Amino acid sequence: MAKKVLKFGGTSVGTIDRILHVAKIIKKERDSGHEVIAIVSAMSGKTNELLNQSKTISKDFSKRELDVLLASGEQVTSSLLSGALIDIGVNSKSWLNWQIPILTEGENLNARIINMNISKINKFLSDGGVAIIPGFQGVSKNGEVTTIGRGGSDATAVAVAKIFEADKCEIYTDVDGIYSTDPNKIPVAKKIDKISYEEMLELSSLGAKVMQSSAVQTAMMYNIPLEVKSTFTDRQGTKIFDQESIDYTKSVTGVAYSKDEAKITLIGVQDKPGVAANIFEPLSKNQINVDMVIQNISSDQKTTDITFTIKRDDLLKTIEILRNNKNIQYENMSHNDKVAKISIVGAGMVSTPGVTYRMFRGLAEEKINILAISTSEIKLSVIIDEHDTLKAIKKLHTIFELD
Repeated sequence: MAKKVLKFGGTSVGTIDRILHVAKIIKKERDSGHEVIAIVSAMSGKTNELLNQSKTISKDFSKRELDVLLASGEQVTSSLLSGALIDIGVNSKSWLNWQIPILTEGENLNARIINMNISKINKFLSDGGVAIIPGFQGVSKNGEVTTIGRGGSDATAVAVAKIFEADKCEIYTDVDGIYSTDPNKIPVAKKIDKISYEEMLELSSLGAKVMQSSAVQTAMMYNIPLEVKSTFTDRQGTKIFDQESIDYTKSVTGVAYSKDEAKITLIGVQDKPGVAANIFEPLSKNQINVDMVIQNISSDQKTTDITFTIKRDDLLKTIEILRNNKNIQYENMSHNDKVAKISIVGAGMVSTPGVTYRMFRGLAEEKINILAISTSEIKLSVIIDEHDTLKAIKKLHTIFELD
């Protein structure tokens, strides 16, 4: 008998009929002799609905009250699912964050789970019960309701799997696994049967929306076996585990993209020690994440141009901070929010020469201009014009034999 954590996303529990279907999946696992803890998201669209309602009240809605408001979505789902299980003869109970409790620390809307009390739920499981836990939330040491960021139900599932020492954590969604790229954009995209934590972490952080990146990072840290699978089919999903367990036959595993990008260039910046730190320190203090950075040295070696990328939603705030920064001098500033980031990811890239050349040659053949470049051992990302996104994905998917 195994202990399993099953996480069901918003589309999996998006309607009453789907909640009833999920109840049957859980019952089948329990009837097979497994101990089951289910983590649930809010019904699809509910979180956005709650956010929009808060904005009609105030554009500067209290973050504390927003935590309380948003947490209600998952709580509704957990109660409905537990009721559905009871109705088909399963001993089930929903547990709210403060009843366990799930302890968190950090700021509102971006807390992180640090611990939870497992004794009551473990006893309930040993008595044959199924525990339903709302994802995405916890409670602070002061008893305040907290949430852990969008997509946080994945993080809840992995944290529960770690703390309860589960044998497996299964992520149920509306697709039957991880694909070589977005199948909605590229119909010939193929499902990946096995992928490493490292590759999945890169894909998640680069725009693939199947799993939250912090959840993958936690699973990798504690070697928690994951499987992403469909709620609506019985097909095998994608297994995520240690890189050493995978035999790579291709250099590139997947192509990811993100249109949530903006590019800023500071022209004529003084070329001397400490200037870059003066630029990026206030951005860091304002929780603005800088991704790619490129510095061009001028011919007179006195000034330089610095280009960097940020999330599109942070563009106006970043411009304001830079203009008000008295510690740096520059001749001009340009910005572009009509860009996209295209990335190839693959552990096989480490031992395969020519990957960079093939990517750049392929984009050149499509007359796609590269605006910025970022690399790591298993990832190569470029910034391009947004209107070239689909063309770039198709080309890279083909030249790296992922079709």
